[in-house]
Amino acid sequence: MPWWRLSGCRWSGARSGPAGNVTAVTTETAPPTAKRVPAERTHHGDTVVDEYAWLAAKDDPETIAYLTAENAYTEERTAHLAALRADLYEEIRQRTRETDLTVPTRKGGHWYYTRTVEGQQYGVHCRRAVRDSETDPPVSADGAPLDGEEVLLDGNLLAEGHDFFSLGAFDVSPDGRWLAYSTDFSGDERFTLRVKDLTTGELLPDEIPGTFYGTAWSTDASVLFYVTVDDAWRPNRVWRHTVGSAAADDVVVQQEDDERFWVGVELTRSEKFILIDIHSKITSEVLVIPAANPTGTPAVIAPRRQGIEYTVEHHGHRFLILHNDGAEDFALAFTSADAPGDWVPLIEHSPGTRLEAVDAFANHLVVSLRTDGLTGLRVLPVGGGDEYDIDFPEPLYSVGLDANPEYRTGQVRLRYSSLVTPDSVYDYDLVTRQMVLRRQKPVLPGPDGRPYDPAEYEQHRDWALADDGTRVPISLVCRVGTPRDGSAPCELYGYGSYEASMDPWFSVARLSLLDRGVVFAVAHTRGGGELGRRWYDQGKLLAKKNTFTDFVACARHLVKSGWTASDRLVARGASAGGLLMGAVANLAPDAFAGIVAQVPFVDALTSILDPSLPLTVTEWEEWGNPLEDPEVYAYMKSYTPYENVAPVDYPAILAVTSLNDTRVLYSEPAKWIARLRAVAPGGDYLLKTEMGAGHGGPSGRYDAWREEAFINAWILDRLGRA
Repeated sequence: MPWWRLSGCRWSGARSGPAGNVTAVTTETAPPTAKRVPAERTHHGDTVVDEYAWLAAKDDPETIAYLTAENAYTEERTAHLAALRADLYEEIRQRTRETDLTVPTRKGGHWYYTRTVEGQQYGVHCRRAVRDSETDPPVSADGAPLDGEEVLLDGNLLAEGHDFFSLGAFDVSPDGRWLAYSTDFSGDERFTLRVKDLTTGELLPDEIPGTFYGTAWSTDASVLFYVTVDDAWRPNRVWRHTVGSAAADDVVVQQEDDERFWVGVELTRSEKFILIDIHSKITSEVLVIPAANPTGTPAVIAPRRQGIEYTVEHHGHRFLILHNDGAEDFALAFTSADAPGDWVPLIEHSPGTRLEAVDAFANHLVVSLRTDGLTGLRVLPVGGGDEYDIDFPEPLYSVGLDANPEYRTGQVRLRYSSLVTPDSVYDYDLVTRQMVLRRQKPVLPGPDGRPYDPAEYEQHRDWALADDGTRVPISLVCRVGTPRDGSAPCELYGYGSYEASMDPWFSVARLSLLDRGVVFAVAHTRGGGELGRRWYDQGKLLAKKNTFTDFVACARHLVKSGWTASDRLVARGASAGGLLMGAVANLAPDAFAGIVAQVPFVDALTSILDPSLPLTVTEWEEWGNPLEDPEVYAYMKSYTPYENVAPVDYPAILAVTSLNDTRVLYSEPAKWIARLRAVAPGGDYLLKTEMGAGHGGPSGRYDAWREEAFINAWILDRLGRA
């Protein structure tokens, strides 16, 4: 699913403010003190004083000094966990095959794959020519390079001399000659786009700074389309670049001036059309350009209509349209590719079965869907034959299509996992319905030397009853034999925004918690998409509080049903899930022994009130517009964590953020922790800031493991299992 279909988390940006002073740590237990510099805002007759607005001044030395002091304090307060952190990191490393190789994916005359090498932070992107009569993907022993391998891009070489590294684009041209790739060395998700000649290994002089995600090649690979952002960091322009020319000569193909909408670009699997997707949270419009005529004028598939969402996939003589026009959980239709017009039904709307995507192949369509809280795949043969759903054995699982670049194929690659089953890659024959396991992610023996055995763990689906009588699903995993008498510690994870679903996933790092007797649970609250579009609608705008009360109901249910006790329960969430963490801390501080809030959107009202901040306007369809609507203002003010800190006994709180995060500004958790200390003194509140990363945290895999070990050590300490 392209990135713009699911924004997934709040975007934010830096704000300026008066500088403040920092009181350094003077004793073992004294936290840094943020000086109060009152700043006022008034909306709808309501005046709010923000004493810590100065912390948004990212370039001010006082801000950096304060964050550095907070890091030092956090390190001091968690120094007793150093040995445990080292153990947890080592357990992740021991269980992970460090030198490894993904299952190669065929595209044209090559197999494409990525390798990792022990001791190296980043992947090595490679390909190897397909050999005569070769139908199955090649394998290698212990992740060694394939015979005849061609290295396309080595992330470790690109990252040399940088604390952070991320790839934005990695796009091989249809003829296999060029590689378009983009790099980010700060974490702000602003990339420099380059083109590499794969026949010579040389970089072309083409260099385009300030690009965003999304690229697409023309048929003859002479033209590359890409995306840039406006001053509010909203993806708003699609450009056309002629390979070998200067970036200054590039042409704007599509510009979106409505600040509610963002744009994206991609090449269809058939390689016949360039798709320009224009999308707000609730409305969309798709334009197409023949890939063989890249200078042609974009044609609109269907003009935008407020509240109507649709996506497009090319299939032969038709465009497939997945849409919600009169179909809350979406329906599938098609229209002519030569003269787009009326939509002809293909799969009628079925309430409770949410259609999420359609992938077209020459002789089959594969629809990704979800029903009863589980993901699924439906196959529609073209030209005759009954449609069917692919069956999977476990009661809880996640399944979806993996990389499938070939249009003319009789099999598809899919990815499967559960809370106890490691990530598994299958090739599925669309005709014979046979499924072949190509690879299951290795889980090596842990500290005790025993191999991983999924039979030693059990997963469950439970249901909590919300305050309004709604049944809220919970997914759980624990070791077999974990007591149900309330004595087991538990981590409860949540998100609940943007229709993003927290489907069951496998985690090597989580094994370290499970093996110490911890129950891991996921609360599938309203605001997510687990139970269809209505589930999402009931947790957004003026129904947002359902997300928070659902999570608390799940926590209470886990205690009532004997899974854990409130003094043995830690909550965890990130980004919009960090907003959830801050809200439940205010709503039910007695329900948790600790709370982990990663890159948390805890100052939501301040951000959503400022249309000059990155993507605030696009977020109004998710949260409401408090700038214009006094009801939305009052509602958001009543739940925004920073606005509602009270003089109560809060559980211990660990807030983790990144200085260069462009989605949720570091100052939100920094201000939140400062206000917690001022209003509810005596609590255990920690702030940890990555000084050289973005929204996703550290970019290297070893650094990410250390970060996870740090958080898990803190959780175990709060649960009495340190």
